[in-house]
Amino acid sequence: MCPFKLQLVLFLFSCHTLLSYSQQYRNPVTISPALSANFGELRNNHFHSGIDFKTQQVVDKPIVAIEDGYVSRISISPGGYGLALYVDHPSTGHTSVYAHLNSFSKEIDEWVKEQQYQLERFSVTLYPEPGLLPVKKGEQIALSGNTGGSGGPHLHFEIRDTQTEEPMDALEFLPDISDTRKPDLQGIAFYPVTGKGVVNGSINPVRLNIGKDKAGNPLSLPREIEAWGRIGVGVKGYDRMDGQNNIYGVKHIRLFVDDRQVFSSTVDRYSFADTRMLNTFVDFEDWRKRKSFFMKSFIEPGNRLPFYETENSGYIDINEERPYRFRYELEDHYGNRLTYHFTVQGKPRPIPERPECDHWMAWNLYNTYMDTGFQLQIPKGNLYDDICFSHSSTRSPNHYSNLHRVNDSPVPLHDRANIWIGMHTDTLQNKQNYGIVKVSDNGSESWVGGEYVRGGISVGIRELGDRYAVSADTIAPVITPVEPTSWVSQKRLRIRLTDNKSGIASFRGEINGEYILFTHDIKSSVYTYRFDDSRLTRGQEQVFTFTVVDGAGNSNEYQYNFYY
Repeated sequence: MCPFKLQLVLFLFSCHTLLSYSQQYRNPVTISPALSANFGELRNNHFHSGIDFKTQQVVDKPIVAIEDGYVSRISISPGGYGLALYVDHPSTGHTSVYAHLNSFSKEIDEWVKEQQYQLERFSVTLYPEPGLLPVKKGEQIALSGNTGGSGGPHLHFEIRDTQTEEPMDALEFLPDISDTRKPDLQGIAFYPVTGKGVVNGSINPVRLNIGKDKAGNPLSLPREIEAWGRIGVGVKGYDRMDGQNNIYGVKHIRLFVDDRQVFSSTVDRYSFADTRMLNTFVDFEDWRKRKSFFMKSFIEPGNRLPFYETENSGYIDINEERPYRFRYELEDHYGNRLTYHFTVQGKPRPIPERPECDHWMAWNLYNTYMDTGFQLQIPKGNLYDDICFSHSSTRSPNHYSNLHRVNDSPVPLHDRANIWIGMHTDTLQNKQNYGIVKVSDNGSESWVGGEYVRGGISVGIRELGDRYAVSADTIAPVITPVEPTSWVSQKRLRIRLTDNKSGIASFRGEINGEYILFTHDIKSSVYTYRFDDSRLTRGQEQVFTFTVVDGAGNSNEYQYNFYY
């Protein structure tokens, strides 16, 4: 077979296979499907990796397998996905993921509980042998819930490539949901490249919110834009769906200049290793300061996301004194498209040279910085673009160290950098009690933690632009029994845990010296054990013991005797 015919056969086979998936898979919910979130939505530090099905604002709706397969992974955590199932489908090479569940089916639940008791912990990630827990298409495998980092009852659902574990747009593989609404454009931003361009005579970004006419269509730019030299452009927009008040992520973005496409992005697949690159996909400084998501239509050098097709990395050279005709196209999964036209007037202006910088850091190098009582290391691959780093410190009587500002403006890091802060006061015997805290501009603190090293504390951070100092936590968590007189009648033990600073690190419940399984969800301070008669000896006094340790190593214990 000639190469062309072989390529044609393979192309037709892949198209047929892709089409058969969308026809073959069923929805994971048995109620009428409605979405509260779509794939690739912009979240804090990550893209949304699935689609969220509404469950009529309640829990315990049946969740079913979308296709034949077997349970390949089960995760239980107080945060994150909460209770989650992963089902491999060997016939398609996909894995379906069902998260924030309230409970598993009886067979799965019994197997999971057995593993939790063997491991003696609530939070687990389990990998059943292939075929141990088979499921059929349409079989109920769980009930919907609101567990983990969920903000309300729903099903978080994903389809992943089993081999790479990369999430893909699940709407590509499920039955269509009615949608005739086009995306909504809300803002345009302009970014002069430092030392190479200006916008309205300035080297600072210009961010414009776009109003609406009576029909809901976006109005023209609220002010004239003049530019000279090299600039980038960004857009703020969301998708909409029929019958829903939610806002969703925009799947396709295309930018044209004088009818020439200079940028396009299609958010349909990515690697979890790259999900923090959302922080270079968007205007990170504007997100941190104003909670606004402008999406950049240019690519910074450290950006490895696979979404793009660009000319000149999306940057535009304004080098003629004339109007430049711009056009954005925002399009959703179902082909609904919004088109927005605007003009940038090319006008010669002086372009200031790049400002002097004492501490220049290159995006593709290992960067370090040292000052009195402070050190910073940023491994290669953590910056998305070059930065001019700044550091300052002030004396702080409320901390064991100076208060350090680690850069003047917010800068995202792909993984983490390491900071070391030296202490001016070191009086505690238990060095584990020390930890670094992040101090907001209004003075509130959040515990970061760290390790005692050479008279200071060392810890990893995920972005620049915040203030840090060394603090301490010497107070043990508080254990409060919740209605202990009703424990026997209700056949459950309930404990409330609170901690003043470093947070709960670990906990353990025992009856008569034997481990008992307490469940916990991050949205509540209450921990619950439900009596398991198969593991309790009835008709005798039971000695209940509960221990807890916080993030600074402080521990507490509670004991209660009852007859059961």
